[in-house]
Amino acid sequence: MAARGISLKVLGSLLFAVGGVLTLGGARLIGLGGSAYYALSGIATLIAAVLIWRDRRSGFRLYLATFAVTVIWALAEVGFGFWLLVPRLGVPLFLALLVLLAMYRRAGSGATSGAAGVVVRAPGGTAIIAILCAVAAMAFLYGRAAHTGTSTPDASRTRHATDEEWRAYGRTNAGTRYAPAADITPGNVHRLQVAWRYRTGDLPEAYPEGRSAYSFEATPLEVGDTLYLCTPHDIVIALEADTGRERWRFDPKIDTAGTFMLTCRGVAYHEARVPVAECPRRILVATLDGRLIALDAATGARCEGFGRDGEVSLREGLGPIKAGYYLVTSPPTIVGDSAIVGGFVLDNMAVDEPPGVVRAYDVRSGEQRWAWDAGRPATAGPWRAGELYTRGAPNAWSLFSADEGLGLVYVPTGNATPDHYGGHRSEALGRHASSVVALDAATGSLRWAFQTVHHDLWDYDVASQPVLVDLPIEGETVPALIQPTKQGEIFLLDRRTGKLLAPVEEQAVPRGDVPGERYSPTQPASIGMPGFTPAPLTEADMWGATMFDQLWCRIAFRKLRYDGKFTPPGLDASLEYPGNNGIMNWGSVAVDEARQRMVVSTSYMPLLLRLIPRAQAPAGEGISIEGNAAISPQLGTPFAVRTERPFASPLGIPCNAPPWGRLSAVDLESRKLLWQRPLGTTRDHAPFGIAVPGAFAQGGAIVTGGGVIFIAAALDNYLRAFDLASGEELWKGRLPAGGQATPMSYVSARTGKQYVVIAAGGHQYMRTTIGDYVIAYSLPDVRSE
Repeated sequence: MAARGISLKVLGSLLFAVGGVLTLGGARLIGLGGSAYYALSGIATLIAAVLIWRDRRSGFRLYLATFAVTVIWALAEVGFGFWLLVPRLGVPLFLALLVLLAMYRRAGSGATSGAAGVVVRAPGGTAIIAILCAVAAMAFLYGRAAHTGTSTPDASRTRHATDEEWRAYGRTNAGTRYAPAADITPGNVHRLQVAWRYRTGDLPEAYPEGRSAYSFEATPLEVGDTLYLCTPHDIVIALEADTGRERWRFDPKIDTAGTFMLTCRGVAYHEARVPVAECPRRILVATLDGRLIALDAATGARCEGFGRDGEVSLREGLGPIKAGYYLVTSPPTIVGDSAIVGGFVLDNMAVDEPPGVVRAYDVRSGEQRWAWDAGRPATAGPWRAGELYTRGAPNAWSLFSADEGLGLVYVPTGNATPDHYGGHRSEALGRHASSVVALDAATGSLRWAFQTVHHDLWDYDVASQPVLVDLPIEGETVPALIQPTKQGEIFLLDRRTGKLLAPVEEQAVPRGDVPGERYSPTQPASIGMPGFTPAPLTEADMWGATMFDQLWCRIAFRKLRYDGKFTPPGLDASLEYPGNNGIMNWGSVAVDEARQRMVVSTSYMPLLLRLIPRAQAPAGEGISIEGNAAISPQLGTPFAVRTERPFASPLGIPCNAPPWGRLSAVDLESRKLLWQRPLGTTRDHAPFGIAVPGAFAQGGAIVTGGGVIFIAAALDNYLRAFDLASGEELWKGRLPAGGQATPMSYVSARTGKQYVVIAAGGHQYMRTTIGDYVIAYSLPDVRSE
């Protein structure tokens, strides 16, 4: 009897603590205009706790009734999604099982009369059936949670005999990331095995906190029987394509002073069309310290006739550059005999940052051929040698595309600096910001431009490489350009003229009230293509591991200012969603050129943002780190800016519900979504290896002639293969480090074997496993059955 009394008091105390938290937090939530459920369930739990403490059977009945109402509320709010129900039902279900156990111990002790026993048996039997059903339903939903894609059958599986090389970042300058090789198919991809493994030896050094940003994002090129790649320190390496054996390496010994980011996405290849004495085949690499270097593709030696000792300075003509303010992370784009290159300018530091100019250089001599300055006034005419570039102008840091037949290079642009205040921006600075522009590859003159965001205050720069495809439209084949964006829009343009091939609508957006700022009344929305912009967040979209941190997230959400994806920055804390990591980033999209299917990897990570009046901002010119938040100075404006990501609970768990990453396929002819499913899991990040499906991803996909999609990118260390037709996951290979890079595929010129290769070195910002691996996979036989 004494033991039973003690156990009831322990149970009552536990329920009282839970009820107290729910009541207090729920009252706060109601005060912010939120759901009344938490307060009401908290009060009911408190009453039940007191009654159970006093050994009253009505307390047991009250808590079980509260649990039943909780189940109904949870299902009404989010339906039957397992991971959405976990924070709503996990703790209540555990407590309900404890209450049931206490009820039956109480009944078995003989402490109650026969009438009381009847009372115990009847509601207890009904309740236990309900709870067992809830447990069974949760288990069933968990089994379904790993794959939630919808699919449409695709009967066409065309085999292509042409095995072309991977000579540019996206295989060709069209950027489709499509490998025609078809030996690996949905029927045999499960047999993939490691063919070879190479280690670069380039691992991160110890940097001060807040500056460590090593990421191995390279996609190798394949020319003949050699792969060419770069490491985060811009070391260029040539490997034998069949074995991974190192043929040569070149270390430019970059100056990393002030550099907050260490990455190199790739190198460029040029082959002379007429005989030349020096370096008829050359590799070009643009470095983090602002150099363009030409190397002999056969030996790795410098091409001495290129610039001075094989290199040209990309810092020339940019004016004063503070350490770490200008760097190049993406490879040049080769069009004819020109290497066209942009550069990254450090976000949110000042209005007077280095120019974001795009320049073309002769691949043989290194002589500058032209420059396009996004901030140059239209009345000034084309840039002429010796003229200054516009400081603070939009930069072009990502990957370019080109159509040599049209003589055009397509450049995705960033924003004028800084990102989150634009009261100082001139008309010229804003004209081509956050746009895709088509430049004459021979002269650099502007042919056309399309702006994806007007007067961008959100850092929604165009991060994705434009993808060039030829589409059947109204009975004719039209040269098209697909432009993915951070905000989740996909724009479809005629790449000859910039004319819209899918409707775009200017939609009204909220206006802010920051002194000195101006606002665009509308923003473009692509209404003729499948969109990947998430629905506006609501309180019901808040998540957590338990009902407690979910309640915390609900309260935090209600305290933030949020008016959709174009919520203007302000002096109070606002929620920016999708945030400046974007729905789509430099991974862009992949297109199966034969089947006209587009593969889209998307991520969902909100950002918290607040402008800080200059008098209240930290002193100095650098970035101040506060946990997951950074305060950037935005010098030359009235405000610094505080940004924080992810939007997370005190447990470090995202406040927005999973999935945080998805993979989708779109039919480009019908412009319909074929299927969508979670991508990756939290296995390598969550406590106890809990694998919540749909993880944040950074990196791109490729698609092959065999109808197989390959992608890593997600937080867990896997390279995955999916069926292009259905979205089914067919295979996954465990990587020794994070796969935050776009893979590539080729057919060996010597053996005819198809390989899939990925750089697995991790990403320090994403906190994935760090390494220095390049791994090739192939089927065990030379040819698939």
